[in-house]
Amino acid sequence: MAPGVPLPPEIQLAQRLAGNEQVTRDRAVRKLRKYIMARTQRAAGGFTPDELLKIWKGLFYCMWMQDKPLQQEELGRTISQLIHAFQTTETQYLFLRAFWQTMIREWVGIDLLRLDKFYMLMRLVLQESLKVVKTQGWEERQIEQLLELLTTEILHPDSQAPNGVKSHFLEIFLEELTKVGAAELTADQNMQFIDPFCQIAARTKDSLVLHKIIRSIFETIVEQAPLAIEDLMNELDTQSEEEEEASDGDEESSEGEQDLHDTPPRRLPAGSHRANPEVDKEQVWDDEENTGPVLQFDYEAVANRLFKLASRQSTPSENRKRLYKVIQKLRDLAGGTFPDDDVPEKAYKKLLEGRRERKKKKKKRLPTLQSQNKKGRNETETSSADPSPGIKRKRSRRRDEKAGQRGPPGKRRKPGARAKGAGVQQPARKRKQPLPNEK
Repeated sequence: MAPGVPLPPEIQLAQRLAGNEQVTRDRAVRKLRKYIMARTQRAAGGFTPDELLKIWKGLFYCMWMQDKPLQQEELGRTISQLIHAFQTTETQYLFLRAFWQTMIREWVGIDLLRLDKFYMLMRLVLQESLKVVKTQGWEERQIEQLLELLTTEILHPDSQAPNGVKSHFLEIFLEELTKVGAAELTADQNMQFIDPFCQIAARTKDSLVLHKIIRSIFETIVEQAPLAIEDLMNELDTQSEEEEEASDGDEESSEGEQDLHDTPPRRLPAGSHRANPEVDKEQVWDDEENTGPVLQFDYEAVANRLFKLASRQSTPSENRKRLYKVIQKLRDLAGGTFPDDDVPEKAYKKLLEGRRERKKKKKKRLPTLQSQNKKGRNETETSSADPSPGIKRKRSRRRDEKAGQRGPPGKRRKPGARAKGAGVQQPARKRKQPLPNEK
């Protein structure tokens, strides 16, 4: 290139993104976002794959230069959210494809100290790419387009993706899908998301990919089955409670209004509280134990799909054996039998009863906890009072006795040293005879 010709804007931004100063890198990220929005708004605008690869190389080294975990996470979120600055879905997927190509190309040069932040960047980019599909209303065509991009770039036999990228992608896929779409996706849509993994598991010759798909996709579905059933029962329970409250509210509205007019409002005594701290702690613990929404699956449909793929003649024997084990577990789940011994087979029938019993126990604990709190306050008041003078006298006597045992102040012997003459039999002293003058 001639010395007088200016560099393209993509190269200039990439150079600033990989700068040594953090201020320069932060400004470059902000300018890049504005540049993407301005360029993709035009009808004839857009990016070529080579231009996006240059931009991603600058972003890669921008993340490379960033220190401190909190700043790394903030930068990772900022970089991953650049996908929303593109105004068309085509450029969004080009940007996403360039990211995975950059990670595959640069993965070998990442050292152990920088590996965690690039793992985090992969997770955040995958999460934002799923949010793009979510904004489109989980359309079937958008789901297929995203899955085709991910499988061709990462899991295809012709892909040059290293094992680290493949393993981490398979480990985080179902987790990020749960975070983004567990509350909205149906069982059929979830089946569409895992169908490419079913096909790859049936035909792949890579033992690592087969193991990761079975462990991170299918076995995770089996392990989350009790939570999924509990989540479904919670939804049914809330719907029934809302219907009961609506019916009871219509009947008791007139009586409640009359009682409110007749009874004066109560005032709480000074120093009392409305909420019980012990009950609040129990509620916090219950909230911590409760997990978020879980992906719902039609276990019979998943088992049938896997059986159809595994029973083909082209399926390797090792893949067929491992998939048949997964199929058996899924069919047991479809029949109401949990494969794990820790979970009872009829747990999904007793979830509602157990929940109601816990609510009753909490209501019974309220008066007992209040009485215990009163007793505890009285005990603390009595214990905080001054001790009696008799106790003080006993303490002073003990101190005097200890001081008398120690002897007069002087040189203290070292611990473990013997006193003079200790343990040795000394001869008897001769009596001093008087002098003749004294007689």
